[in-house]
Amino acid sequence: MNNSTVLIVDDDRDIRDLLTIMLRNQNIASITANDGIEGLEKLNNNKIDLIILDIMMPRMDGMMACMKIRENLDIPIIILSAKIEDSDKILGLTLGADDYVSKPFNPMLLIARVKAQLRHYNNFNNTPSSSIIIVQDLKIDLDRHEVSINNKIIKLTPHEFDILLLLCKNKNNVFSIEQIYENVWNEPYIQFDRTVTVHIRRLRGKLQGDYIKTVWGVGYKVED
Repeated sequence: MNNSTVLIVDDDRDIRDLLTIMLRNQNIASITANDGIEGLEKLNNNKIDLIILDIMMPRMDGMMACMKIRENLDIPIIILSAKIEDSDKILGLTLGADDYVSKPFNPMLLIARVKAQLRHYNNFNNTPSSSIIIVQDLKIDLDRHEVSINNKIIKLTPHEFDILLLLCKNKNNVFSIEQIYENVWNEPYIQFDRTVTVHIRRLRGKLQGDYIKTVWGVGYKVED
């Protein structure tokens, strides 16, 4: 994690400066940008491991920036926004964000979430394995961290990959939303949190098949 670099995209200079100092205290480097357009430029010209992204910014807002980032990259995105409605959080997660933190925020909690996302991302990219899991015409290659259907690669974010892996490794077993969240995010589940539901909806859209079954009132499973 000491070699990680975080891109902070926010039009509030005080927030950029605060997060820069707090990340530096954790030996995490940072690069800052004032809006979505500048953020994309910094992203194209630097090796970035995680993005903290505001929503309401001039020139290009965070939602549009998130969409453009997800066209090519699967690095973690944490949205940091004054918008606190559930509909805004769901939209952000649907567009590809991995986490959503509302302003005003607890700086230490945000840094803890940054570190958790970086650990997750690094494990996703660096954990060796020689296993291949096959479910119907879907294949998970753990060596390459790739998912393919009929040999066509399906691009997933680390959390989408881990949700699918959890269900496929435990075929026919039903996992509740709470169990999925605590297995994949490695932190206690908060009641009524929609994060898992949104990620599964996004995952189903990418897989374009009936691989993940809903067991109403219980949770989700993958069948043989």
